[in-house]
Amino acid sequence: MVQPTEETAILDRIREIVDGASARRVFGEPVSHEGVVVLPAAKVSGGASGGSGPGDDGKQPGGGTGGGFGVSAKALGVFVIREGGRVQWQPAVDVNRIVLGGQLVAVAALLLIRSLVKARGAGGKRRRATRTHR
Repeated sequence: MVQPTEETAILDRIREIVDGASARRVFGEPVSHEGVVVLPAAKVSGGASGGSGPGDDGKQPGGGTGGGFGVSAKALGVFVIREGGRVQWQPAVDVNRIVLGGQLVAVAALLLIRSLVKARGAGGKRRRATRTHR
């Protein structure tokens, strides 16, 4: 049997973490109460990367190694299953996205108002200048 090296142990650990972010994690445990079943759903994503490079003197291959990984989960909503088999989707509300969208609209509106005020001010100055020269 081959003894695991440090690199293979790291790769095995990363593989375990990425496997934990698979489709099995998309749906949570169903919750049942008074004939209604709630099934939570989430978006789960992950990734990993690694690499190696020469040592400090440039002569030793594989002298430097590194890697990283990440897993992200975001609630999407819940499926509500009622008696009789009726299924309803209830999306999760992302308040942060709503606030960011409102801020972007406000900034765009302020920039538009500023440009309209500047254009109106410049047009008014030109009209006044042409009236005095007649």
